[in-house]
Amino acid sequence: MGYRIVIADDEPITRMDIREILLHAGYEVVGEASDGFDAIELCKKLNPDVVLLDIKMPLLDGLKAAHIIHEEQHAKAILLITAYSSMEFIDQAKNSGVVGYVVKPIKEEALIPMIEVGIARGEELSQKQKEIEQTKKRLEARAMIEKAKGVLMKEHNIGEEEAFQMIRKLGMDKRRPMQDIAEIILLNHR
Repeated sequence: MGYRIVIADDEPITRMDIREILLHAGYEVVGEASDGFDAIELCKKLNPDVVLLDIKMPLLDGLKAAHIIHEEQHAKAILLITAYSSMEFIDQAKNSGVVGYVVKPIKEEALIPMIEVGIARGEELSQKQKEIEQTKKRLEARAMIEKAKGVLMKEHNIGEEEAFQMIRKLGMDKRRPMQDIAEIILLNHR
């Protein structure tokens, strides 16, 4: 296990109880906060595997903090801990980027499975995000190469395949990716 966890709850006794459960189960508690603002700052600094956020906290509540931590990707998984189990809070939680919701009083047999599932979901989402970013970069590179081909086709009065081969040959000659060559061609023809 050994996952790194930040706990945010305005009740020191609750934080202590959760910390003891986590340490006993082999997790590493890397930070504690008493409000949502401090939880965000800790997550920015520590980038934990999991952040446990109480919903009702002063200054900035757990739902708003969860939304910010999720959007800025400062933790792999966000779990809410709360005394509130009404559908209103559950619906808000669904829209704030959390992967789990644990109702107080916190029991080890409920918390540990939720953390493990949360970490698995967080890693899944992180992998999907990386795949999306890679696909986006490939599409951007392809679009740039297409534009550069258009410039070469017009400038040299050649076909698409010849323009592609020119870019490819320049890339091989210069030992640079085709995207870099395309970018230079586009810069040179502005």
